[in-house]
Amino acid sequence: MSEPADRIRIDKWLWQARFFKTRSLSAKQVSTGHVRLNDTKIHKPAQMVTLGDVLTFPQGRQLRVVRIDAIGTRRGPAPEAQALYFDMSEPQDDVPANPRFEGKGRPGKKQRRELDLSRRRGAF
Repeated sequence: MSEPADRIRIDKWLWQARFFKTRSLSAKQVSTGHVRLNDTKIHKPAQMVTLGDVLTFPQGRQLRVVRIDAIGTRRGPAPEAQALYFDMSEPQDDVPANPRFEGKGRPGKKQRRELDLSRRRGAF
């Protein structure tokens, strides 16, 4: 049974657009009620989406708002996935994901001895 080319399941589209690593993760996000379709909360991963629909969902620490511009046929490479949607999210502040390196490195021998002593004292 083939699907019409103008509709696709929301969990499958989110997976094809590479917002989630697996289709089951995208289905879980939808079924827990974290995804909005045109400002309406949805709970069924089998909900069909079409061109022009607007999806709102959290991804990591960011709230994503995307408009569906194309229905994919497969989960392809990232440039192909980015052509499926238009990102309407507000730009986030450039906060580095990883903490900055402070240049301290590994503890020296004296510091390791102090750590060992403090751990021994705390154990009793």
